Amino acid sequence: MERKTEIMGIVNLTPDSFYSHSRSLAPDGTPDLDALVVKVGKMIGDGAGIIDIGACSTRPGSLPVSSEEEWQRLETPLRLIRSSFPDIPLSIDTFRSGIVSRVYDLIGPFIVNDVSGASDPSVVPLTAGLGLTYVCTHSSPEGTADVVTRVLDFFRDFADRAEEEGLKDWILDPGFGFGKTLEENYSLLAGLPSLKQFGKKILVGVSRKSMVCKLLGISPEEALTPTQALHMAALERGADILRVHDVAETAQTIKIWNRISGI
Repeated sequence: MERKTEIMGIVNLTPDSFYSHSRSLAPDGTPDLDALVVKVGKMIGDGAGIIDIGACSTRPGSLPVSSEEEWQRLETPLRLIRSSFPDIPLSIDTFRSGIVSRVYDLIGPFIVNDVSGASDPSVVPLTAGLGLTYVCTHSSPEGTADVVTRVLDFFRDFADRAEEEGLKDWILDPGFGFGKTLEENYSLLAGLPSLKQFGKKILVGVSRKSMVCKLLGISPEEALTPTQALHMAALERGADILRVHDVAETAQTIKIWNRISGI
């Protein structure tokens, strides 16, 4: 049985990310470049196969900054990370086609991690045209059907759209924490195997999120151990990529899962 689970390490260049320790900023709010290089290097050493960089907070309820401010936050750190770690695949957490174009011009190929479900109509054809990998996230609360049915319907529609626009390489993110109640998040995790029908890698991002914190009455800073419990459940149900704050601990969880599964 051969299966490789990838770890996507989270790097935030925002002042308002829900988990404070994920922020890579100096006290004056500018990127702490020295600390950033150390942090990314440690993530890679601990087992991250992808580094996901965000410069516009996508936590529910946050207000997006302008495209120019997003780029100002992103440009210098991105240039530094790419020059310091030329071989690590990078993912950029953005929903804007303009940012996609600028990042491509700066560093070449990368993964477009769009948590908005392609709200910018230009982002999918642009990503397809550049030959990039695209992460499509279900984030809409609309619909009266149960959450698994809503997510399946969304990705059926997106699969058709991707084919029409020539997007061959895309990853499915069910969107835990986006437009879903606490109960729906857990129902979706239980129903994760049904998403395998699309034949795409499944990315699961549950690290220190409210589905842990609200259930247990704890803060994101206290959510390391229960996050690993969710990661184990996601692995059991077919997750291919785990997007995480805590790379070393997640690598340990995957190692245990692999041993149990005989991988």
